[in-house]
Amino acid sequence: MMAELKIAFVGGGNMASALIAGLAGKLTAGGNIHVIDPHAPSLEKLNTQFGVTTAAAADDALRAANVIVLAVKPQSMREVAAQLLPFLDAGKAPLVLSIAAGIRAVDLSRWLGGYPAIVRAMPNTPALIGMGITGMVASSGVHAEQKEQADAILGAVGQTVWLADEAQIDPVTAVSGSGPAYVFYFIEAMQEAARELGLSEEQGTQLAIATFTGAAQLAANSTEPVSVLRERVTSKGGTTYAALASMEDSGVRAAIIKGIKAAAARGRELGEELGK
Repeated sequence: MMAELKIAFVGGGNMASALIAGLAGKLTAGGNIHVIDPHAPSLEKLNTQFGVTTAAAADDALRAANVIVLAVKPQSMREVAAQLLPFLDAGKAPLVLSIAAGIRAVDLSRWLGGYPAIVRAMPNTPALIGMGITGMVASSGVHAEQKEQADAILGAVGQTVWLADEAQIDPVTAVSGSGPAYVFYFIEAMQEAARELGLSEEQGTQLAIATFTGAAQLAANSTEPVSVLRERVTSKGGTTYAALASMEDSGVRAAIIKGIKAAAARGRELGEELGK
């Protein structure tokens, strides 16, 4: 049962903290969550807030875990895998859930001595407020119950999307993993335009953020395509039409698509570089 699920986090940074906040006392008790991180203040904070157990380095508590969540920087993953290896019980085969960008399951499995039960996931930063979305893919050694466990853990901080092929993780990284930065970038541009048009900093910020929030919620609640919602705001010859026509002339749509494809390409490159 999920209420008895024992979860070990390797890494106690922002994304791990967001997941723990969504899990502790909800999916499973805080005492069933163990966090490993060399940064003592982070551990102390997590222990105080959620009642998790902690350690500065890999320890025997890993042997009791049903799921081990790897929430470390991609560049550290090979070293972390070496530290984990002595604590992995092949007979028990806990699920290894990696949320590190760019690390392919085949490479992680190799670093873990051919370990089979790996789910690779790509969450995004809105998980920090429980509104994230995560793309996930399971290796062939993951059984149905473990998929449910992974889905419950990432579902604690937002929506989940299961992928059929790990190659799809790079597009997910490009669209939703990096996506919040694109939104913030557009909000910044709207704020700057507001200032140049004579509105105050506070007014521009309020208008831009509320517009994004409201439009996104409208799209989420509507049964109609986003293109139809856009068309309804765009009267020919009107103000919105003038703005969109100018953006189209400037190649804004094409630039966004090109940028997202560049992010996906970089994700593939990182996988190759880090997996060597």
